[in-house]
Amino acid sequence: MSGNSRSNRTIIIDCVPLPDMLDETMIHNVVHSFYDEIHRDDLLGPIFRRAIQPDMWPRHLAKMCDFWSATLLRTSRYEGRPLPPHLEISGLGEEHFRRWLKLFRATLRRICPPEVTALFMDRALRIAHSFRLAVRFQPWRDHDWHRPHCRERPLMLEWGVNGPYKGTAHERSHPCG
Repeated sequence: MSGNSRSNRTIIIDCVPLPDMLDETMIHNVVHSFYDEIHRDDLLGPIFRRAIQPDMWPRHLAKMCDFWSATLLRTSRYEGRPLPPHLEISGLGEEHFRRWLKLFRATLRRICPPEVTALFMDRALRIAHSFRLAVRFQPWRDHDWHRPHCRERPLMLEWGVNGPYKGTAHERSHPCG
């Protein structure tokens, strides 16, 4: 992270210029404050403690700062795919997403002016929506695709004009499909 600087170019998000006060320092403060709340939370704290070892927290926080910097400031620091690690969390459900959003909103309201809070929350709600859908519709979650006879990933449903596309007859008859 390079201090609180931001490039001189105007960043436009959803046809609106990014507020000048949103910078790397604000993102750092939001991320670190939010995860302090996560650690204290009875519902989310245990999940995060199981998923992230204590010595890996600094790396995770840096990655989350990079993620939000890339998302809001259009930097190119974040490299990764945020969804797969969340799909590995057993029992992740609606109550977890609701609590995550509630804590995130409360953190933003404490730290950020309203226009920055709205920007963060817009992105957070979009991310939560896509993660909710992905968690809810995982045909492979309890599948044995890791076994030798199932080297191909199970067929994912795609939505077509006439409803869900489930592949060809051959794909549907595959032992992993």
